[in-house]
This record gives sequence, C-alpha cells and structure tokens, in this order.
Amino acid sequence: MLTCGELLVEMLEGFGVDTVFGIPGVHTVELYRGLPATQITHITPRHEQGAGFMADGYARVSGKPGVCFIITGPGMTNITTAMGQAYADSIPMLVISSVNNTEQLAMGGGRLHELPSQSNLVAGVAAFSHTLMRADELPAVLSRAFAVFNSARPRPVHIEIPINVITASADHVKRKLGAVPSRPAPCPDAILRAVDMLKSAKRPLVLLGGGTTHACAEAERLVEALDAPTAYTINAKGVLPKGHPLALGSNQSLVPVRELVLQADVVLAIGTELGETDYDAVFDGNFQIESQLIRVDIDAEQLNRNYPADIAILSDSRLAIKALLAGLGEVPAFNPQGPGSKLAAQVREQLDTQVPEAWRAQKRVLDVLQETLPEMIFAGDSTQIVYSGNHLFEANQPRTWFNSSTGYGTLGYGLPAAIGAKLAAPERPVVALIGDGGIQFTLSELASAVEANAPVIVLLWNNSGYGEIKRYMQNRDIPTIGVDIYTPDFLTLAKGFGCNAERAESFEQLRELLLSAAKADRPTIIEIQEHAEFLSAV
Repeated sequence: MLTCGELLVEMLEGFGVDTVFGIPGVHTVELYRGLPATQITHITPRHEQGAGFMADGYARVSGKPGVCFIITGPGMTNITTAMGQAYADSIPMLVISSVNNTEQLAMGGGRLHELPSQSNLVAGVAAFSHTLMRADELPAVLSRAFAVFNSARPRPVHIEIPINVITASADHVKRKLGAVPSRPAPCPDAILRAVDMLKSAKRPLVLLGGGTTHACAEAERLVEALDAPTAYTINAKGVLPKGHPLALGSNQSLVPVRELVLQADVVLAIGTELGETDYDAVFDGNFQIESQLIRVDIDAEQLNRNYPADIAILSDSRLAIKALLAGLGEVPAFNPQGPGSKLAAQVREQLDTQVPEAWRAQKRVLDVLQETLPEMIFAGDSTQIVYSGNHLFEANQPRTWFNSSTGYGTLGYGLPAAIGAKLAAPERPVVALIGDGGIQFTLSELASAVEANAPVIVLLWNNSGYGEIKRYMQNRDIPTIGVDIYTPDFLTLAKGFGCNAERAESFEQLRELLLSAAKADRPTIIEIQEHAEFLSAV
C-alpha cells in the first residue's frame, strides 16, 4: 500500500524539492517512510526555529521554496518565528506538519501535542494554512502552494496532515499535479499611462525592492533609460551592479536620499512594499513621497499600502519592466556622466560625510570579507555590523546579502540561515554575521552544520551583551537592565561542537583566517571583539 505520506514526498520531488529540514517525532515519522525512494536530502536541525531559518536561507539563495517537516504542537509553535520572518520578507517556505487524528481535532482531550487549532495559530504568518482531511486533496493543495511560490507574492504555506491521514492509503489518488501558473503580466493601458508619466518627468527617481532580484538586467536598462538615481531595499542589494553611477544604496532612511525623493517629480517603485525597516529605519516618520508615484507589485493589496499609487501596475516585475522599456522605445545611450549620475554622485558624497566613525571600522571588516572571498554570501542577524552594512555595503550579486534586521527583525537567524544558504550553494563561501547575543539563540545549530557537512564561516561580532539595545536605552536615559548578559567563551564552545575557532586581532589575520576557512571541511568561527585595537585604528 502506498500511504499519503509516501505519496507526499514523491510529489515534492516532482515539484523539484531536493532538501527537507526537519526533526522526526512520533507524529511525523510516517512522513519519512518514503524518503529513501527519492533523491531528497534530509537535514536535521537542533530546533524547529533553526529548521525554519535554514529553509529561509536556502530559499533566498536558491530561489526555490525551503521545505520543512514539523511535529504537531510544540514544533509548530517553535517554527512560527521563522515563518514570521519569511512572511515579512516574502520568502517561499513550505511547512508540512502533522496534527492529531481527524476525530480528535478541536476536542480538547489533552492528547499529545494537542492545540485547540494549530492551523489558526499559524495562519497569520502564512499565505494559507490547510488541513488535509483526505489523501485525495494532496495534489490540488500542493499545486496551490507552488502556484503561490512561483506566480504570486511568495510567502510561507502551511499544510497540516492528521496522523491517520498520513498513514491512509493513497493508491487510488491521481498523481497529476497542476501546472504552475505563469507570472502575471501588466495591463497595457497602465503601462501606457506610466510611460507617458515617465517621459514627461524632469527629475525621476527609482526605488527597487526584493521583488526585482530576478530582473537585474532589465532593471539596470530601465534606470539607465530614465537616467534616474536609484535606491534599493536591503533585499535588493546587487540588483544594480556594484559601483553603478546611478546607485544610491539602501539609504532611504538617511536625509540626503530623503531630500532627493522629495525633489523628484515622478517616483517609480518596483517590487517594494515601501516598508518601515527599509525606508524609515530611524523610526522618525520623515520618509515622504510627495510626487506622482508609479508602483509595480505582484501583490494587488500591496499596491496602495503605505503610499497610495497614482498608477498601480499589478505584475511580475520583470514583465512590467520589459513592457516599460518597450513603451519608452529608443532612448539615448546611457551617459555615466549624465545629469542623473551627477545627482546620484552628489548624494553619495553627502552620505559619506555622515557616516558614523564606528561604522567605518565595521565597513572595513565587510570590505575585507568581500575582497578576500568575492563570491561570498552574507547571511546576517540583528547585530551592529549588519545594521551599518545595510547602509554601506554593496553586494556583487543579488541574493548574496540578506539578514533578519528587516521586516520581522528576529534574533538567532544568522547561523541557521547561513547553513541553509551553504546547502543551496555549496561551492560558494557563506558567512554568518552574528552578534554574541544573537548566536546564543541558535548556537546549537553548529552541530547541525558539522553533521550536514556545511562549512559555513561565522563572523562573531562580540560586544559582550545586547550592545545596540544598550545604546538605545542610554540615549533615552533608561536604566540599562537586562542588556549586560553573561558572555561565554565562544571559541571553546565552538571547538566542542567540532568547529574551527579563532579570534582575529588584525585585518591581515582576518584575511588569513578567511582563506583558511574557505578551504575547511567544517564550520569556522572567527570572533572579532567590537573594541579590538585594530578596529579603532581605522
């Protein structure tokens, strides 16, 4: 007999799934029965939150959904934080969980792992949550999930399967999976109106979001055709080539870029929700768009959130950009010394004069990482070197700089997300940028990295506590309670997990450690003390 659980993994492989993150439990073991008959690799994290963060990092680098097998009850409550981060950043994640037998649902009988309504619990951090009541539903529900991942705004999807349905016969189920829908194309009339508005613009400005990471070449051609200074969100770093003359970086929260936005007569925002953590990271409410606004987004509801559009184009970003380019027709060849580039250069000069001294040392560390290993992927946590890097660091490619300081803003993300990224791109160096406070959330995932043969590099920024929160409290005359936490010996701990571990005492040593770590067969922890002498000399 073919069970529903066995059919599930067969169908997942049919959708191109090659990796699953999960911790087996008595309610999910039947999901594992069919895995040996597939080419799917199973990765075992040490906590379900780690499973979700790994799936997130895997998805960001590969562009494919990260898939998790999660136990009923506590497993689902553990992974909801990771789902919240993925939901906020539009990351495709498929969470498949067990749930109590169908006749036990919502009965409150005190069953093992029982929740009043597991599906309702996670619905707020999922595109949808579905309870599979019959094996016959499986092809349709999976097809619906992959339609969301590939053709709509990608977000987590949760499918829960009662224990008795996992083991039910699926011999009779039709194996046909639904075709993945094509991405939505723009309305021709909306494109015509947008082209007219852009052609008449004297001071255009472009804002690119994470929804443009698959449209880099097209986005570059468009901003050059418009000769428009261009800012991009943290998740869109690398969409424009590093050093592009029109690039303003991810500095929409800083005054020079804000002033430029106010001076623009047309703003074109593509694939961005115009959200707070990208446009108002200083939380003063002073980012404003007062010009005509054209928005392009794959999510109809997002088109008028935060800043209502004058022209709202519901479309995949690449298809919309191609249509805009076609509408603009022949334009003069891009002049790197043109008005738009000169204006962008002026703003960059203003930004450079406003860089805090502490940021310069952190930027130098990031530059050393990038110079030493140009193909590096950066998975960051909520930590000081990430905050400064969000403003100052420029990625060589898209999908190579991402972190949890945006959107949901969780801690503990960097290490497991880096593991997922390394599994998605084993040939490339991957670094986790994480602080001494954040790493203690998910330190145990070092064991997962060793076990999974994922030799990530962990750059541990150590300021002996929750340094950023401490500064925030001090600036507001709040007693600094709860931020000076005990700091363990991370190097000894890392070696106990089977990792390499060293402290960098100079930039030259940092380079040597990076080169060695890139060749290692196990994770390497490189600790940098925030107040190290070599940083103060920058």
